[in-house]
Amino acid sequence: MSLSLPLAGEPSESSTVVLTRARAVRRGQLLTWLTIAYNSLEAVVALVAGVLAGSVALIGFGLDSVIEVSASGGALWRLRHDADVEARERAERTALRIIGLSFVALACWVSYDAVRALLLRTPPESSPLGIVIASLSVVVMPLLARAKRRVAAQLSSCALTAEARQTDICMYLSVLLLAGLGLNAWLGWWWADPVSALTMVPLIAYEGREALAGRTLCADCATAITG
Repeated sequence: MSLSLPLAGEPSESSTVVLTRARAVRRGQLLTWLTIAYNSLEAVVALVAGVLAGSVALIGFGLDSVIEVSASGGALWRLRHDADVEARERAERTALRIIGLSFVALACWVSYDAVRALLLRTPPESSPLGIVIASLSVVVMPLLARAKRRVAAQLSSCALTAEARQTDICMYLSVLLLAGLGLNAWLGWWWADPVSALTMVPLIAYEGREALAGRTLCADCATAITG
């Protein structure tokens, strides 16, 4: 029987796996910092534009961006603990709770404010700045989400997959926001703004529930995501 040993200077299979995982962690950290930077800009622009225009959808979108920044902070914390298996599992659970609670809180707030706007028949002003930031997010967010899902799959991390899913949701919210702002600006349909905000609620609430239950796309974490 012969044994096959690695040649001198040749990396073993285990060291290759460690290096590959380390690269995935670094890539995940870079993507998360990019998400934090963009979402911070998005939050400021959307909240200022929302307050000026009196737009429920824009303010909700801005608050979602604030929540995404906190969720990305949880993802960074998870990545920093990747080398320690026990700490990694604790970080997974905590990050999922942070993301889930954030979704639920946002769903409650958007529901309340949108219903209030409809009952009071409060028409928002048109917001060109809001239309610009929503259009930009429709392009940027899918790119970030796709890259983050690949990293989450490499690290088998449900928490990182949940955070990537939140980036996906930001894109969906951007489309709904753009529809509401566009209909209000071009056709004068004031009710399109709170209705678009209410349309966001089921998706936000569902993802919050799934993250709290620890079920957010965990099956996808086990295999590499291609495409």
